[in-house]
Amino acid sequence: MSRLNVQPTSDEFAFLKAHTTIKDEEHLRKHILKVQEEAYQIYPYPCIRNFMFLVPKVALSPVYEQLLKLGKDRKGAIFLDIGCAFGNDIRTTIADGYPMENVVASDLRPHFWNLGLKLFMSNPETFTVPFIPGDVFDLNFLKPVAPFYTAPDTLRPDLHALTSLTPLLGHVSAIHAGMLFHLFDEEKQTHLAHAVAGLLSPEPGSLIFGSHVGKPQKGTQMLMWPESSMLMFCHSPETWEAMWDGQVFNKGTVKVEAVLKPLDAKERARLEMEVEGDVQLYNMLWSVTRV
Repeated sequence: MSRLNVQPTSDEFAFLKAHTTIKDEEHLRKHILKVQEEAYQIYPYPCIRNFMFLVPKVALSPVYEQLLKLGKDRKGAIFLDIGCAFGNDIRTTIADGYPMENVVASDLRPHFWNLGLKLFMSNPETFTVPFIPGDVFDLNFLKPVAPFYTAPDTLRPDLHALTSLTPLLGHVSAIHAGMLFHLFDEEKQTHLAHAVAGLLSPEPGSLIFGSHVGKPQKGTQMLMWPESSMLMFCHSPETWEAMWDGQVFNKGTVKVEAVLKPLDAKERARLEMEVEGDVQLYNMLWSVTRV
């Protein structure tokens, strides 16, 4: 695997040092490279190639402080990171005050979660967040249901007893989906939106949020890296809002915010990314909050 001339930022190094207890930067760099190589052999995602697993995305969200307040003010507020990969966003959120006992993680590839434990030099006894492996498109793993508008008639599940996400239906106060939706075509994105909406608590302030590639007008975008390429379906902020407010949830029952953030030349260089037609590339930061 070819390597980028990418170096973690000072903040990323500080975050990793705090979680690994490795203080020597050269030792820490070798540790990161070893985990990266193992992860790339499991599945060659570009985000592994270009070290984006070192970048906590969750704190960049405009609703991040809202998430932390929810964890502080709402007793037992469950936070689900779906498509969690290495779990770096979860660690960021817990480090910033979200109660660990109310956090749950899920991803299709359990090997990435295990490599996250290795990267951060932790284990299930010291980092007790339950990890639920599975495919969100598998109806046995996550049963699609209509959103809840009244409290579910089931009790809050024991997070450590979960073997699928279905027992969480109607009980999750916050759901983070970072760089997840753009992996799928328009039909699957709609299915995924309906599926995660069924997990969300009907209490006002409950939220789903995340980020992924977007466009000013919806359509496809070919992204290219040195060793791979991908045709992505991208929503615009307007079509993203229309999907959630009126299609997924009843019109007027959620507040949807979506903004496009242009990627500058430095960010694209770090990602080692080229775009067909050399057009501007955007990251869309979004949130769906129950009102």
